[in-house]
Amino acid sequence: MIDITLQNFENDLLQDSMAQPILLDIWAPWCGPCKALGPLLEKLELAYEGRFKLAKLNSDEQPEIAGQLSQAFGVRSIPFCVMFHQGQPVDGFVGAIPEGEIRAFLDKHVPGADEFAAEHDAQAAEALLAEGDTDSALAKLQEAVAIDPANETARFDYLRLLIETSRSAPELLLQARQAYQPVAQRVLPNARFDAIGHWLDACEKAATARPNAELAAAIAANKRDFDARFELAQSFFAAGAFTQALDELLEILMRDKSWHDQLARKVYVGILELMTKPAPKPAADKAAADKPRLELTGHSAAVGADPVVDQYRRRLSMTVLS
Repeated sequence: MIDITLQNFENDLLQDSMAQPILLDIWAPWCGPCKALGPLLEKLELAYEGRFKLAKLNSDEQPEIAGQLSQAFGVRSIPFCVMFHQGQPVDGFVGAIPEGEIRAFLDKHVPGADEFAAEHDAQAAEALLAEGDTDSALAKLQEAVAIDPANETARFDYLRLLIETSRSAPELLLQARQAYQPVAQRVLPNARFDAIGHWLDACEKAATARPNAELAAAIAANKRDFDARFELAQSFFAAGAFTQALDELLEILMRDKSWHDQLARKVYVGILELMTKPAPKPAADKAAADKPRLELTGHSAAVGADPVVDQYRRRLSMTVLS
């Protein structure tokens, strides 16, 4: 639990809510219902085991913040609790309502126990990977997927790390294929998993691919030997030489855009997807985006453009439109 003031409002509430939902309890020392609600919220913070953080704001001492939030939500009384997520207030409730109603409110906005545990493992994996401990990172991601099979981010990170590690440990490709199966036949399209599927195909075929020199010789003898050129692109793709793979695929597309049911274009798009940095997490949901936005922030997040990815996207567009 933390007390919010004008001095720490941005860092300890807005910024921290980007990573974890924060429930702000607006109270006052003279408010009887506030005294009843406070201990209950503290009890629930412990019961939810880190799935949300509780923050307190004394409305007598911080009237600027309390007043703006009250005006934004059309509330004139306390206790008044506001849920912050992704740097903005997204929902709230008024009064010392029963514990069951508070739990129902929290469950709309905080991750479930399995989802939270999986996310915790995924974050731990990221830290382990930064330290160079790939084996432990893989174990954490495998655990995250087992705990919460619907966690697409954890599954994608697990698959990506398995494929990258398989260059020195080919036996991991079988593990990657098994982990990919639950999303292989999904109904809704997913560009990132499509990309992983193409990458996995390339890695599996690399073991029996012809040597690159032999493929280059075949291409030199016949520029329209698309099978050889695609095999060479797959070899580059499997090795993580993404731009070299894109160059070979582009040569196919310039000569035959629809070759092999547009396979070259699909793999090209998949490689671009793997090269693209993920966007920042959006607001919790559409309803959250429609809630009043707090103007004290001035915070924005954006992913910088990658000139290499942009270049290859333009080349694809020019080729397809030509």
